[in-house]
Amino acid sequence: MALVELEEVSFRYPGGTLAVEGVSLAVDPGESVAIIGQNGAGKTTTVKMMNGLLRPTAGTVGVDGVDTRTRTAAQVARRVGYVFQNPDDQIFNSTVRREIAYGLRRLRLDGKESGRRVDEAAELTGLRGLLEENPHDLPLSVRKFVTIASVLAVDPDAVVLDEPTAGQDLAGLDRIADITSHLAARGRAVVTITHDMEFVARHVERVVVMAERRVVREGPAAEIFADAAAMSAARLAQPAVVELAARLGLTGVGLSVDALADALRARS
Repeated sequence: MALVELEEVSFRYPGGTLAVEGVSLAVDPGESVAIIGQNGAGKTTTVKMMNGLLRPTAGTVGVDGVDTRTRTAAQVARRVGYVFQNPDDQIFNSTVRREIAYGLRRLRLDGKESGRRVDEAAELTGLRGLLEENPHDLPLSVRKFVTIASVLAVDPDAVVLDEPTAGQDLAGLDRIADITSHLAARGRAVVTITHDMEFVARHVERVVVMAERRVVREGPAAEIFADAAAMSAARLAQPAVVELAARLGLTGVGLSVDALADALRARS
């Protein structure tokens, strides 16, 4: 059984705007999935329905087989954690420690367990030396890790990351990749929205392409990025390795520079 499953889901905002139309999508435990597409494709609306922030106007969203309409948003959020694109929409505590610990208060954990989870989340996100800092005083790239840590501490079954790579340097990108690998290794599902095709090519197993409020293609990353029509429909550029391989007349090369180099050596 899929951990998160959307069946023919649509969503219309109160003003009448149709944001998502007929989307079906399943995410399994331990799976890393990227949802890609230009702004307005329906990506963020889709993932907000996964975690109960929005309720579908048609279709159903299930988490571990339970219809989210039978649960409160808070109950769904304990199973599917959502990290906002803008950390300032999520942060409101006066220290990093208090921000990470906030969601744990609702779980009624004892002090020792709560402290352990805060320390573990801070370690994973590189925040151990910043726990007593005011998060609003930190750079945007670091504030993003504060919000990630606050979700990790709750330890949901699935984590949704909305544009986590935006504004990150190479070290930040590597840390995000390490976090997603850590979660997958523990059987947690990870859903990432991003415009960074290079990050997706290196670190994500399955890609879902959205355009015009619908899913237009999904499958292994290598297949998706080689599908020029699907990428064009989403108005996204192929990763540099894929584009270069196509220009050189090479197919089925994969997504790594090493694989491309091997293919070139084999042809020469």
